[in-house]
Amino acid sequence: MPDRILPPEVTEHIRALLTDAGVTANQDLVARILATGVGLGLDGTDRLDLKITSAALTEMRAAFRLFAPYRDVPKVTIFGSARTRPDDALYRAAVDVAAALAARGWFVVTGAGPGIMQAAAEGAGPERSLGVSIRLPFEEKPNALVAEAGRVVAMKYFFTRKLMLVKESRGFVCVPGGFGTLDEMFELLTLQQTGKADPTPIVLLDAPGGTFWAAFRRYVDDHLIPAGVISPDDLDRALVTDSVTAAADEITGFWRNYDSLRWVGKRLVLRLRAEPTDAELESLNERFAHLVTKGRIERTGPLKPEVADDDRIDLPRIIMHYDQSRVGELFHLIRAINEFGSAPPASPPDPHA
Repeated sequence: MPDRILPPEVTEHIRALLTDAGVTANQDLVARILATGVGLGLDGTDRLDLKITSAALTEMRAAFRLFAPYRDVPKVTIFGSARTRPDDALYRAAVDVAAALAARGWFVVTGAGPGIMQAAAEGAGPERSLGVSIRLPFEEKPNALVAEAGRVVAMKYFFTRKLMLVKESRGFVCVPGGFGTLDEMFELLTLQQTGKADPTPIVLLDAPGGTFWAAFRRYVDDHLIPAGVISPDDLDRALVTDSVTAAADEITGFWRNYDSLRWVGKRLVLRLRAEPTDAELESLNERFAHLVTKGRIERTGPLKPEVADDDRIDLPRIIMHYDQSRVGELFHLIRAINEFGSAPPASPPDPHA
């Protein structure tokens, strides 16, 4: 069925409604949301489908409101099993890594449940914890730490919950768990591999001497890579470790010199905290020529679209014609950039700035 185009007078009524309601910022996008709702009605959409749409938008609005006051604070999401008990070494590992990152100025985001989620909230403390819980008939309510602080939002659908657990964070720690934890971990890796999400650090953290993630790596090496279903370096983007210090360093170190990226047409712009020297730029061109489709990696000032959007224009940057079919390899380039000489202490950029 082709899309039904709304009559111009309906579009004008929507814009007038928004103006009367006091909506001025991003009125075009809000109008598009309302127009889509009208379109659903005109399509004769099934009532259950409309309920799903309505609930998803309601949940997303509640989550956006929860995160909005903390947009300028770097966040790390910690995934793990709801069944892990407080006397388990994994529980202590989650407490400790959350505490270490909170001490470095990060907020910790969890699924707001028991087990590893409770441990991470304990480590970060209520003042640095945010929770996105799921309503299930057989699970406990959101843990008291985030609930009492009022920093939790409850979701009906897993897909809206997973969006908010990933969207706002600039680092991820996965502690061993069951189907849910593995689902979240695989989605993170898939988003990075396909370039559907900007590069971010991922840590697979085990208890001291633990073998859970080491066994997963062996499975990847013995089965997935030989089968040709993933690239040989796809898991290299994630750090497998049983060290809390190494985990925290991986999360924060990813942002040591690299700041952010932007595509302008077919050109990739990487914004940095410190400008590369001539020798460092030459090293990048030698090591990553296979990722460049035309020309060389060069320094540049802010491009016109960046200036128009006031998008990190104070930072030095490099530019290249990057092979977009190899976007999953960007993490190699970013790690090389972070090896450059002195760079100021870093925290990831506000994605909404």
